[in-house]
Amino acid sequence: MQALAKKLLFFSLLCLLFPMMALAQTRPLSGKVTDTKGAGLPGVTVVVPGTTIGAGTDADGNFQLQVPATATSITVSFVGYAKQTVNITGKTTVNVTLQDDAQALGDVVVVGYGTVKKTDLTGAVSALNPKDFNKGTFTSPDQLIQGRASGVQVTQNSGQPGGATTIRIRGNSAVTGTGQPLYVVDGVPLDGRSATPGSSTAFGDSPGSNPLNFLNPADIESIDILKDASATAIYGSRAAYGVVIITTKRGKIGEARLEFGVSGGFSKILRRIDILNADQFRQALSYYGAPATNDKGQNNDPLGAILQTAPLQNYNLAASGGNENARYRLSLGYLNQKGIIRTSGIEKYTGAFAGNYKFLENKRLGLDLNLKVTQVVEQLAPVTNNGDFRGSIIGQALQWNPTDSLYSANGQPVSRLGSTTINPVATLNYYHDRARTTTAQVSLSPYYKFTDWLEYRALFAGTYSTGIRRTSIDQRLNIADYQQLGYAAINTAELLTQQMTHTLNFNKKLGSNFNVNALLGYEYQKFNNSTSSLSGRGPVNTTTGAPIGFGTYGLDYTNYLQFSNPSGRNISSTIDPVTELQSFFGRVILNYKERYLLTATLRADGSTKFGDNNKYGYFPSVSAAWDISQEEFFKVQAINQFKLRAGFGVTGNQEFPAGAARSQYAFLNNNGGISQITNANPNLKWQSDEQFDVGADFALFNNKVTLTADYFYKKTTNLLYPNIPGFPAAPGGSSVIWSNLNGEIVNKGVELIANASIFDTPGFGFTIGGNATFVRNSVGGLPDALIIQTGGLSGQGLSGVLVETIQNGQPLNGYQLPVYNGLNPTTGLYNDFGARQYAGNPNPTTLVGFNTTIRGGKLSLTANFTGAFGNMLYNNTFNSVLNVSQIRSGKNIALAEFQSGVKESLSNAVTPSTRYLESGNYVKLSNLTLSYAFGDIAVFKGLNLFAISQNLFLLTSYRGFDPEVNTNKANGVVPSAGIDYTGYPPARTFTFGLNVSL
Repeated sequence: MQALAKKLLFFSLLCLLFPMMALAQTRPLSGKVTDTKGAGLPGVTVVVPGTTIGAGTDADGNFQLQVPATATSITVSFVGYAKQTVNITGKTTVNVTLQDDAQALGDVVVVGYGTVKKTDLTGAVSALNPKDFNKGTFTSPDQLIQGRASGVQVTQNSGQPGGATTIRIRGNSAVTGTGQPLYVVDGVPLDGRSATPGSSTAFGDSPGSNPLNFLNPADIESIDILKDASATAIYGSRAAYGVVIITTKRGKIGEARLEFGVSGGFSKILRRIDILNADQFRQALSYYGAPATNDKGQNNDPLGAILQTAPLQNYNLAASGGNENARYRLSLGYLNQKGIIRTSGIEKYTGAFAGNYKFLENKRLGLDLNLKVTQVVEQLAPVTNNGDFRGSIIGQALQWNPTDSLYSANGQPVSRLGSTTINPVATLNYYHDRARTTTAQVSLSPYYKFTDWLEYRALFAGTYSTGIRRTSIDQRLNIADYQQLGYAAINTAELLTQQMTHTLNFNKKLGSNFNVNALLGYEYQKFNNSTSSLSGRGPVNTTTGAPIGFGTYGLDYTNYLQFSNPSGRNISSTIDPVTELQSFFGRVILNYKERYLLTATLRADGSTKFGDNNKYGYFPSVSAAWDISQEEFFKVQAINQFKLRAGFGVTGNQEFPAGAARSQYAFLNNNGGISQITNANPNLKWQSDEQFDVGADFALFNNKVTLTADYFYKKTTNLLYPNIPGFPAAPGGSSVIWSNLNGEIVNKGVELIANASIFDTPGFGFTIGGNATFVRNSVGGLPDALIIQTGGLSGQGLSGVLVETIQNGQPLNGYQLPVYNGLNPTTGLYNDFGARQYAGNPNPTTLVGFNTTIRGGKLSLTANFTGAFGNMLYNNTFNSVLNVSQIRSGKNIALAEFQSGVKESLSNAVTPSTRYLESGNYVKLSNLTLSYAFGDIAVFKGLNLFAISQNLFLLTSYRGFDPEVNTNKANGVVPSAGIDYTGYPPARTFTFGLNVSL
């Protein structure tokens, strides 16, 4: 027993002494990491070389860790700053000042399946991070980059919160489809469609929603835009229109950090269309000799009656932290933004988790995890793309007689059954449209580093999105299709994308001057899409046929659709053929002496969308760069970088309906049988985009001035198009066959970027930056007899009118219109119109962006301007809704027509012509931000207060709400461009808030 007691005593002493012995082999080290202005840098990585010992700096830039007693140095690194190795021999405290990286902050750029240093880029890429983003309240991250990148046009299609955005990278080349870029979120390519179901009623077809709404802009770490084919070819068949890579925030090494942001504000209409007020309307009745009975004696503002000062509130909370082996970030967000049209708005709930873990003793096994869950609830205004003469709510408000009553004596909206003139207030009260879209995206990416230069990585991801939309129209609304009956519809949509990716990356320095970065990969993706719809009208008396309607039971009509008239019900459901995409790809980047760079890429894509004889497409690219400033013979002190780039590549496009290369069939309603809708085409192949790019990058005066210039030439061939006439009819009578048209779309132009830090001291800073893009677009090589028409107009007298064409020798979607030659000053009748001819280009030829920041102490002011020039817009609103002839039937007209100086005859027919073609030139102060950085106060870190104005002012001659417009007026699958028709007006928004961390 004594021997055992001695052994236990000895073991206990050993246990006590072991930590002390271990402690004796380490020593404490603390310090602070700052930037060149002396400000502490949070999240900086401090590591002892050759070990796993490390720490991250806290919010003030401080760090502390136990280092081996024999350690002689630490490495200090942070994105955007030059990595430093610091001697710590004999030191217990060390302070480090990080310098801006000599090559435009040495940004790491996401280029597809990996990252490269910006200095190693050979292609055309715009890399944006939070300091570059637009500030304000946004529902999706694409709004962060408007005006911030050269060659990129971002257009808000609608002022509806959550409305769709059109993005064009280096011009427009879409003959069919949307022409939108491929979006990649944390390595996961998106489907590109929104699961928010569409809606089609007697008012017309509703505008689309934004497929990026499921992302919280506050969670975005960077957005990298791949523009030329040498950069995009790694994505092959889906990269013809460019690639936008979105990377979300991750946890940083350091103590647990809690970040909170809150903002609130309001929105008002940016500007109104000038129409007659009540007094002017009375004058116009007399002036034009219209019936005096159209003066109803009131003084109302119909547009103002449906608008509101719309409140908004936005909250974001994030917790993050971790060490070298385990990092995490959890974020929650809530946005409630009302629309400027009463009853419209968006509520958005977001949650995201990112985890980064390392395992095993050597920490070579790792796992990256991303999870995003979002629910978006939209209250949608009764605004449509193609409403008829009765209009949607904007057209109704513009046309409503300002001398007429909006409300009856009992306080209810005026709704005159049998009348085709609809009170916009009644529409607002009797039309209900709600959509709920839920999206979940998860990705798991395990990896193993065999060595420091060889890594295998897998990615398993899925994105699931489902939407349900309930639309009801009260039977009290005097729209002929539904009055005294009512209408209800439930639409659903479901999207599922699955992905499996395997990559092997080799990145090694071979010798002292030569580095090889090589990638091999395999990817499989699967896409599913299905929809369903159930709609009905209220019941009728089965004996007399008299309307009964849904009644007034205090419930939404969609909650008792079974009460609808069986003969008025419509049921439909669709499922797309499953699309599968299998890909093999590789890339090699060679770097010799940090001055000679070569990148080569090849991707092979196999898609079930294409014909049996052309399942696979091959997409190569090659690019090179020469950094002349690294040469011994180039010793110009004022020039820090002078780099030349050139590249060529081929990308593809598979944006057309799933299964269109095969014979497809549709089930007809009411057991009407099955009908073939497309012919098979086993020879259908990939649309191809060839692009050549040459560019130069400059950095001057210790990198205070940076310049980039690019010339690009992009040619699109093998155009995907559904030929209708000219082919033998398939069994069942179908004559639609998708094929590759002979022809080409060419976009060529120049991009320029300039940024300058004029002053940069602790007390004062002044920076300016700008970008400009000059692009020309043309069509050629089509069969001589082929003219593709699109751009359908809407409104009374304009049904079936198409005003845009795709034909040789003209820009894509060029306007074809009769020439307006004015009015006869005596009769007010039209002078004879000139022949229908090419009349203008809807595509901007010049895009500009300008930004500046002035900082004085802790106060800073940032302004961002955007502009577009050289394009023409067709004002379908003035053509069909506000023309002079409307006053004859007691509807309002445009003030400009009344004040034109020539009394127009009311007998003039509604006629499409160059009369309604207007310049789309504009300059907009899109963002103005005033902020004050209080810094650290007690337990609060980095307290920052801000005030932001979006769309503060607009300079334009365009007579519509906003020249930044793109109503969807497609003809089938052929898109339109530049047509404006009674869209949801844009808003001017003011936001006030704060950001703080603990």
